[in-house]
Amino acid sequence: MLTVPEFDWVVDQLKTWTAGGMRQQFPTAERSSALWPSERGARMSLGSFGDAFAAARDAVGLPQELGLHCLRHSYVTHLIEAGYDAAFVQTQVGHSYASTTGLYTSVSSDFKQKTVQQMIERRIANLEDPDA
Repeated sequence: MLTVPEFDWVVDQLKTWTAGGMRQQFPTAERSSALWPSERGARMSLGSFGDAFAAARDAVGLPQELGLHCLRHSYVTHLIEAGYDAAFVQTQVGHSYASTTGLYTSVSSDFKQKTVQQMIERRIANLEDPDA
């Protein structure tokens, strides 16, 4: 997955995790090549990440309905709201069909309002200058 400018903070977080010594706090880090080693030294499983997400979610009081997969939906929504082309977003998340990517998108009311306003402004500009 590409780290687009809107998510450039991820690079600093990964640097902190790897070079900043946080990864080394895992007892199995020295004998594992995994970015996130499990307690046995192998790579963490998707289930382990889901459990860690659920624990963090519960610790901060977020709704139980939020799961790890919600982050994927958020990524798609943020890319769309940042103006990335729908085909680019579809490629980013590996969907075969644009309709699947559309199901992942849940843009904010502010974004919807801004989009409608831009469409109205373009329409008015075209009415005022039909040769444009």
